[in-house]
Amino acid sequence: MLRLVHRDAQEVLRAKLQDAGFAPVRAELCARLFVDASRDGVPSHGLNRFPSFVTSIRAGIVDPSAEPVRVASLGALERWDGRGGPGPLNAYACMDRALDLARQFGIGAVALANTNHWMRGGNYGWQAVEAGFIGLCWSNTTPNIPPWGTAERRVGNNPLVVAVPRAAGPVVLDMALSQFSFGALADYARRGEQLPVPGGFDAAGQLTSDPRAIFASGRPLPIGYWKGSGLALALDLIAALVSGGQATHQIGANPAGETAVSQVFIAIQPGWGAPEAREVVANEIVAYFRGNAAPGGYHPLFPGESSLAQRADSDAYGIPVDQDVWERILAL
Repeated sequence: MLRLVHRDAQEVLRAKLQDAGFAPVRAELCARLFVDASRDGVPSHGLNRFPSFVTSIRAGIVDPSAEPVRVASLGALERWDGRGGPGPLNAYACMDRALDLARQFGIGAVALANTNHWMRGGNYGWQAVEAGFIGLCWSNTTPNIPPWGTAERRVGNNPLVVAVPRAAGPVVLDMALSQFSFGALADYARRGEQLPVPGGFDAAGQLTSDPRAIFASGRPLPIGYWKGSGLALALDLIAALVSGGQATHQIGANPAGETAVSQVFIAIQPGWGAPEAREVVANEIVAYFRGNAAPGGYHPLFPGESSLAQRADSDAYGIPVDQDVWERILAL
């Protein structure tokens, strides 16, 4: 395991992206979003995903020069076309626009069609809370989860992000609607490790913690069983209808793979009154959630707490990166 300084890793990725056709400023931001994900403990959607991202550019799936454009506006709600551009940059631009709308209206929503994988969705939740706003965003995907009670993949693991600002530590929920994201499953499989809890079914239809068996069966487990597959359907419906873009079944029919996905970005003013009063309320809610320490001093972690701890570790000691991953990046 290597430990890399954030700036050094970002500079390597920036150079690779410029070689792939990115303008310098866009390469800098895109590189930062990848490195931020690994810094915060999500390498499956950070540095580990970077080689496949460059491959998608070289294959013509991602247009490095395409920027999103607004195609319709209805007050605080706008519809944008990602034009097949880089998913992380399109997502960042649309959350930034949602924040602008929220400053004007109190709430802002941007629906984005024809974009690509946004990599770590949590980046855009952190983007919102760092600006002092509540943020919600989600994306649909190719059909890669069987609805509960079936074996045929017909819903996506449509990732959902909910972020709430708090000075003592923002609450940032970033989750796929499969028990484990496909990136996380791949990381466990690559390390030869079992999942901490069952994450899907094996070929015999039995729940398993073996990521390789889940890949072989093609049956990851939706979170909350029937609730997760129902939520995946609802998010797909909203993303496709509001953006005017593709739904999961249409994305799955594309021979190029998971591209031209639909996404939604929402920013909300955190409320009225003094920020100090809102902070008191937020702290009370989180404190009640954490409760009294269990034996051994354990407290439940609020969403985003482990990311903050990993961020502090990365800042102090360097970002942990697998040697083989870094070698693949250097060889691009």
